[in-house]
Amino acid sequence: MNLPNALTITRIFLVPLLVVVLLTQFEGRNIFGLPPEIVGAAIFGLASLTDWADGYLARRRKQVTSIGQVIDPLADKLLTAAALISLTQMNMVSAWMVAVIIGREFAVQALRSIGYARGVAMPASSLGKIKMVGQIVAILALILAHGDIPFADTFDVIGQIAMWFVLVTALVSAADYFRRFTDQDKVENYRRKTA
Repeated sequence: MNLPNALTITRIFLVPLLVVVLLTQFEGRNIFGLPPEIVGAAIFGLASLTDWADGYLARRRKQVTSIGQVIDPLADKLLTAAALISLTQMNMVSAWMVAVIIGREFAVQALRSIGYARGVAMPASSLGKIKMVGQIVAILALILAHGDIPFADTFDVIGQIAMWFVLVTALVSAADYFRRFTDQDKVENYRRKTA
């Protein structure tokens, strides 16, 4: 296993730890002397950094693998879905927004899997990457807003605005993925007919 794939696996293993930290009632106790919200934000931040690092290292070291192309987006979906569902449980974000965003993630992943099975790569679009950055900002801000820490109200405002941004970009980028998939499907059908 190469380093980029190891980072992706690490991200997957951080998901249950994040959920435990976010959803366990610590009743005024700290974790390693820190409020649980700070620890949760640190875990999510570290996991998000592994997302950037695994892609960067895979390209730089020329270690892009088929398994990495499959598990990296899956790890991203697990991380964001777990964080968003936890935030819903914490009453920090509306359940309907989370349902739309997670539904979009599954739909796009299904399209990418179908494309992969057909031998057609559907890399992340720039709009999808912008959405991911928005998700990271929204989730980090909302985790920090949940606690009794300085600027919690400011983090809440930032998180709520970022969630609306994520919702809009999620829908627009999903439409773009479906358009690209349909265009590629038309090209493939044309090739078959003219072959």
